[in-house]
Order: sequence, then structure tokens, then C-alpha cells
Amino acid sequence: MPSSAPRPFTIFLARVRVPLMGLAMVALLAGYLGLSWWVGGVLLAVALVVHLRWGTPRCAPRVLAPPVRGRWMALTSPVDHVPSQGTHAYGQTHALGLVAEDGTRPDIAWRPLSRPPQDFPAFDMVVYAPAAGTVVRVHDRQRDHRSRNSWPWLIGSVLENSLRELKGPAGLLGNHVVIDVGGTYVLLGHLRRGSILVTNGDRVRAGQPLARCGNSGACTEPQVRMQLMDLSHPLMAAGLPFVWGSGWKSADPGFEGLPETWRPVEITGPDVISAVQAGPMRDYPGEVRRT
Repeated sequence: MPSSAPRPFTIFLARVRVPLMGLAMVALLAGYLGLSWWVGGVLLAVALVVHLRWGTPRCAPRVLAPPVRGRWMALTSPVDHVPSQGTHAYGQTHALGLVAEDGTRPDIAWRPLSRPPQDFPAFDMVVYAPAAGTVVRVHDRQRDHRSRNSWPWLIGSVLENSLRELKGPAGLLGNHVVIDVGGTYVLLGHLRRGSILVTNGDRVRAGQPLARCGNSGACTEPQVRMQLMDLSHPLMAAGLPFVWGSGWKSADPGFEGLPETWRPVEITGPDVISAVQAGPMRDYPGEVRRT
């Protein structure tokens, strides 16, 4: 049975994860100045293990509400894989990536190479607060780019996302809002530029409209990113587990959990979720109920 907080060693790894990768890159570059290549190579290997494998928080999931309404699908979900984004960095361990799926969403193909974000049903859809709390961070400066959902662009996006990361977490997460929900912090990312309705210090209630779905940051198409962190800034945050409380799934109102990847589900307005409500003390994601 997991505790209500991650283990100290997990928190330590979260704090050193990004600096360790930066140190490894510096050491590799220093190889041209005479530093042994073994030093950079060993540091890089350790940094990759810490980024990709070590440091999964094992604690009780927090119960939150979904940030969207209507028919949506998870592109990435901690129900199926942890870390769900392929890395623990920037508090992404249990991140959930959602796209609207109403039957008109363009699929991946060879052509066209890209599409305007308006071609996707998720773009400009309302994003809601998943719990009551206080807004502590707002980033709203990145443009909504064209899609990357063609095979050539998907291959090229590996390099593109590496360049985006040079801007820090905001380069990957795009326009985003962070809410203090009582000791932990919910981040909603990839929002549309100019659509954010709140500022730092605002109090919000669960289900309150916050912004609209956009296509900012490292995303292949308009989508909503939701992740829970132990810090308000994602740079050195640990990504924490969460579930959606009962009432969000129209086909099963008593269901508590998260959607699986590639399985569209109708999301309705949930029951009111308390800012201090915690989930049941169970492991995660192995025992989270699936759709």
C-alpha cells in the first residue's frame, strides 16, 4: 500500500534530473578541450537512466476532475505506461495527453505535411479547472503552430522538440496554467495563446473555465496536457499520480480512474472534487481502473 507522499529518494532524483543531464552535456563538450570522453559518457548514461527509468513516485493518487468535456481520447496515459511521456523530466511522469475525437479528427498520413490547428476538433475547446485552488503560474506567450501529424513531420519533430527544450519546460509544455490545489500543483498545458482567463493569485473553483485548447509547445496536434506535480515550477518537479473522481464518465457514473490510450470516451461534468480530497490508498497505475 503506497504512502500519501513520494519517498525522499524519488524527490531527490526529481531535483537533480535536469541539472544532471546539463552536466553530462557540458562534460561531453569538454571532451574537445581535453576532458576524458569516459567522464561525459558515464554521466550521460546515468542521466538517461534517471530521465527514463529511475524515480517513479509511488504514492496514493490524488482525486481530481477532468479538464475537458465531450468525446476525447488519450494519446498518452499513465494507465498504460509510466512514465507516460517517455521521460520523468519536468513533472511528466504521470502526464495525460488528451485530444478531441468526434469523428472529424485528421489521422496521421504522409500528406499534407501539416495542417492549421483549426482543422482539429480539440482546437479552441474550453479547458476547465480540475479542482479548487489558487493560480500560481501562467505562461501565455507561445504561438499556436501548425500540426505535426504527418509521418515526415513526426520524424523531424525529434530534433524540433530538442530545440524547444532549450527554452526550458515552457518550450515543451507551451502555454500553461499551474494551480495550487492544496500542497500539490496541477499543470494544464498546450493552451491557445490569448485564451487564458486567469492570472497569478486568482482563486478558481472546480469546473471553472480557465482557457481554451491550443497547439502550443511540443505537440503534434491541438491537445490538452494535464499533470500533477509536487512543485509549482516543472523544471525540478516530481510528477505525481492522479485519477479522475466519479461522475466524469457518462457510460459509468461511478467510475474512478483515467482513460486508456487510443480509446475515445465521453466525458461529462464530474461530481464536485474537494481541493484537499485524496484518492484511495492503492498502488498506481497498476490498480487504477481502466476504461
